[in-house]
This record gives sequence, C-alpha cells and structure tokens, in this order.
Amino acid sequence: MVNVADYSHTNLGKIEIAPEVLSVIASIATSEVDGITGHFAELKNTNLEKISRKNLNRDLKIEAREDGIYIDVYCAFKHGINISKTANQIQSAIFNQISTMAAIEPKQINVHITQIVVEK
Repeated sequence: MVNVADYSHTNLGKIEIAPEVLSVIASIATSEVDGITGHFAELKNTNLEKISRKNLNRDLKIEAREDGIYIDVYCAFKHGINISKTANQIQSAIFNQISTMAAIEPKQINVHITQIVVEK
C-alpha cells in the first residue's frame, strides 16, 4: 500500500492506496497521449468498464519504496513522431494525474519504448 500525504492535519486516520489503483490512473493517463500505439492506444478506444484489471496493469510496473513511488511504462510509438517529446508527455500526464487524484508525487516515471510501429 502507498500512504497518501496528510494535507488536512486531522486525526481521522490514515489513507492508503493500492498500487493497482495507481496503475489504472497511469494507464488511462498514458492512453490519452497522442503518438502511442498498441495496448495503450487500444485502451483509449475501449469502454474502461469492460476492461479487466489485468489489462489495465499490462505494460506498467509500479513499485512503492520507502523513498517514493517508481513507475515504469512500456509502450510502442507510432513511426514519425518525436520520441523525446512523446515520452515527456507521457511522464507529465502520469505525474499530473497521480498528483491530482491521489495527492502523491511519483519519484520517477520511466518510459521504455519497446517498439516503433509503421502503420499502413
């Protein structure tokens, strides 16, 4: 479990978020970036209610360490896009969504480009 930073300064208890929840947030954020193909592009065009939890966690690894959250995203890019710009957009999208929704700032978001796909 991942502890959420306490911004309210109340004694109501603690909040913990399962890494799987962060995986779902990161998957959806990644699917909204233009220039990717494969698994994450398929998520963008699918009703998320019909997708299993296993599929949402595919191509994504989240590790909760004592010093923070580490995220590894494995994705395919379309041929002809700016790889650096697209990878930075993925990092920003994940960081912004997790920060906004879970009040957690990931320590690292590593983007691994597994292939370049030439579309017909």
